[in-house]
Amino acid sequence: MTKPKHIGIIMDGNGRWAQLRARPRTFGHIKGARIAKKIITEAAKQGIENLTLYAFSTENWFRPEAEVTFLMYLLSRYLKRETNNLIKENIRFSVIGDIDRLPSNIRHHVQETIVATRNCKGMNLIFALSYGSRNEIAETAKVLAQKVKSGEMDVADISEASFSAHLSTYPTPDLDLLIRTSGEQRISNFLLWQAAYSELYFSKTLWPDFTQAEFINILNEYSSRDRRFGKVKVTHEQPSY
Repeated sequence: MTKPKHIGIIMDGNGRWAQLRARPRTFGHIKGARIAKKIITEAAKQGIENLTLYAFSTENWFRPEAEVTFLMYLLSRYLKRETNNLIKENIRFSVIGDIDRLPSNIRHHVQETIVATRNCKGMNLIFALSYGSRNEIAETAKVLAQKVKSGEMDVADISEASFSAHLSTYPTPDLDLLIRTSGEQRISNFLLWQAAYSELYFSKTLWPDFTQAEFINILNEYSSRDRRFGKVKVTHEQPSY
């Protein structure tokens, strides 16, 4: 089976899952965090090299303050509880996004987990926190513009490769597979550049109901797809006119 080297997941549907059960949205986020742990473990077990989870977007800051505070609490709890498990499973942890916007205690826990797992050689687990792809692209453009202005590089040196090398995800390869749960069919400002040629899979399952079995089924479906990257297969058939 052909496996993707880099999977990105938009974990959507926690709030709706809770509302369907007449429970507060926080209940859905708690269940969603448990599912995330299971999928992280399964991805590592399946030999996936890189897994990026859209944990908190720049737009999520506009949610009610109480919900944002609770999401930060969940993140903090995950990092404190799971760092040793990540080390045990040989998973390296990293983060992309505007980390400076996170509360200081969260930044501290993030940095602690990054340092604690830096020597792990297995799967690279990336949390997109306070992340927005348009902002990432704009900031990358500013960096390149400043380098041209200072004479560090020429305009002619700017290419797709050099642009990619200045993104926050570098040197992680571009996405091979992007999964979004909950039935929504959009990518919501997530890894826009990196997903240019990724395979897309939209699951109708709300994230708290997502299972390892469905994840494996998606991997199997991915392996059956013919990825041509805009090219066509060369055949020896004679054209008919």
